[in-house]
Amino acid sequence: MIETPENSPEILESRSKIYTTLSWLGVIILIYLLIAATGLISTGFATSAGKQAQELFEFARNPFAGLLVGTLCTALIQSSSTVTSIIVGLVAGGLPVAIAIPMVMGSNIGTTITNTIVSLGHVKNTDEFQKAFAAATIHDFFNLISVIIFLPLELATHFLEKFGLFLADFLVGRELINIENFNPIQATTQPLIILIENSTHILPSPLDGIALVLVGIGLIFLAIFYLGKLLKILMIDKAKNMLHLALGKGAISGMLSGTLVTMLVQSSSTTTSLIVPLAGNGLLTLEEIYPFTLGANIGTCITALLAATAVVTNQVAALEIAMVHLLYNLLGTITIYGIPFLRNTPIWSAKNLAKIASDRKYLAIIYIIATFFFLPATLLIFTKNL
Repeated sequence: MIETPENSPEILESRSKIYTTLSWLGVIILIYLLIAATGLISTGFATSAGKQAQELFEFARNPFAGLLVGTLCTALIQSSSTVTSIIVGLVAGGLPVAIAIPMVMGSNIGTTITNTIVSLGHVKNTDEFQKAFAAATIHDFFNLISVIIFLPLELATHFLEKFGLFLADFLVGRELINIENFNPIQATTQPLIILIENSTHILPSPLDGIALVLVGIGLIFLAIFYLGKLLKILMIDKAKNMLHLALGKGAISGMLSGTLVTMLVQSSSTTTSLIVPLAGNGLLTLEEIYPFTLGANIGTCITALLAATAVVTNQVAALEIAMVHLLYNLLGTITIYGIPFLRNTPIWSAKNLAKIASDRKYLAIIYIIATFFFLPATLLIFTKNL
């Protein structure tokens, strides 16, 4: 075949470079929209709720209701990054941190639905399905154990709330994050926030604030959805290489790899779903996958921390809940993986559940529906009537 100018290596390489440059530009724009969207939610919520904010959250003063809201919303959206970014915006708008903490814990549980669904791709082969389902559900059991340990401790001592506030105050006070004086991120997002806010003034109160919240939530959905797509295209090969290099080289290496890969692709669901097919095909053992999954839990916290830099009001509170998210995942990893009995419990549970599900595959579907939708929704209705 005669080479034409259109398909010559030089032309193809030039097009590839232009496409890569435009993709990275798209990533920057989407991150900008994500940060601005958080500011819109906080502004809109404060405007619409006003003095009635506390009344809106009376039902969630039951911490189990907050936990269930976080679980159900994340299972429906299939993105803990989206839910935690929205929570940061709500905290900045007046949602008490104490109420937001169980919601953040619930988002950790809800996000595991994606890789559990991915494991169903191996359902035709019983041996593969058993391995894949165990690799997916080990994340479920780890997050459930983490909630069982830390939610009662938090309710009794408020240690996460206090430590998160301490770190937020320290960072702001030391000007390690320039929130109170000049914040370049906030300075660049404020014009867009003000522009959208001014355009909603034609609506009567509280519809103007509600409109801001809805626009903010819509932008977060848009930004995280397309951010994930672009970063997968740009970084997925590097992420896979990092995964192959790190897994099998010890727990610390696996955790660091899971953290870095998740930060690169901005999605713990994507990260953990990458390893499910590898487990199903027998390329990785459950023990090798486990630390990587824990690292993904930690890496997903970057989105909330990024979102917290954009808010105008209650900046410390917004940063506090983002720090709580990070602390919760770090302490969960250290505690559960550091104690042999607790470390082995998710492995044992996942293996046994996978064995049962591989014998009766319809139970896998029942497990997904019951764990992520039916039980949270039923319990949420029950707790609201308490």
